[in-house]
Amino acid sequence: MSKRLSLRFAAISFLFLFLSQPGLARERWTVRQANDWWDSQPWLVGANFIPSTAINQLEMWQADTFDPETIDRELGWASDIGFNSMRVFLHNLLWTQDSEGFLDRIDSFLAIADRHGIGIMFVPLDGVWDPQPKLGVQPTPKPHVHNSGWVQAPGAEILGDPDRHDELKPYIQGLIRRFGNDPRVQAWDLFNEPENTNNNSYGVDGARTEIDNKMEMAEILAKKLFGWAREMDPTQPLTMGVWRKERTHPGQVAPIYQTLLEESDIITFHNYGNLDTVKDQVEILKPYGRPILCTEYMARGNGSRFDPILQYFKDQKIGAYNWGLVAGKSQTQYPWATWTETFTAEPKLWHHDIFRKDGTPYDPAEVAYIKRVMGVD
Repeated sequence: MSKRLSLRFAAISFLFLFLSQPGLARERWTVRQANDWWDSQPWLVGANFIPSTAINQLEMWQADTFDPETIDRELGWASDIGFNSMRVFLHNLLWTQDSEGFLDRIDSFLAIADRHGIGIMFVPLDGVWDPQPKLGVQPTPKPHVHNSGWVQAPGAEILGDPDRHDELKPYIQGLIRRFGNDPRVQAWDLFNEPENTNNNSYGVDGARTEIDNKMEMAEILAKKLFGWAREMDPTQPLTMGVWRKERTHPGQVAPIYQTLLEESDIITFHNYGNLDTVKDQVEILKPYGRPILCTEYMARGNGSRFDPILQYFKDQKIGAYNWGLVAGKSQTQYPWATWTETFTAEPKLWHHDIFRKDGTPYDPAEVAYIKRVMGVD
């Protein structure tokens, strides 16, 4: 090899190594980039979606129980009331089980949603509920119990061991490699409520152990997730939501919340309180200057209702995703109190969800209100 060719080869090799280093492909969006993206979007409104035939993320996506017919029907009802976005949970075990089949089912799901004019915010990981997820046949719902079968991703075994966190890198990057430039995907909410110990939900069937240092482990993983995702240079924004208002208050920001707020391209939050508590939290988050989306709200018994909160979100151009679309195997029309109290019948006042399994609204007046706000005839 000539000296000139040798130098050229060395230069190309150095450039390849430089460009392949983590964190160099994409920085966090600037405030202007984030707002330019938001200005290019319609007002994003929808629900946290799981088909009524699935008890959890695994049952929704595994090959034997993936149910495109139900998904198509129920997303049609969402479209009919003006919803244009859905927040949808995935799971790392599905990648481990069959990555190509999983990706193909995601593609099929996106095609269904797109036919209904609905884009998707994906949630690859989730810090809430059962910390010991298992593939295969999922449990049947416990009668009259709210979300009795939902599972965490990753489970405590991986989250609690920093040496195993990197096992999730191929999953996160594989998702974004396939869908990071797909216009049907609107955003990536990388890790839902990562540090939530949700111990009060475990009374339904005895003790289930969370790791003792969950907040610390979740923060370590959260930082890695943002880095892995940015290496893939997605065109969609990256975010992780804050869900406890007191941890975001000026001067009282929890370390993990500081990480989420400083790393997210767009600001997302959860609030299941009344309009005043929502307004208070929005005012705390406005100084970041970035688009704001509420990715979980609407718990009727808590005073969190479409009327008047949805109109407030519209006035402020804040994205809005209520919990639940169709009451089904997740049973989220039942309140959180079912974890510690015995219920023997469906509550008169639904906690979450909009439709029954046959497509009739739980509250026709509520659906009429949603349609008015969304400008649907």
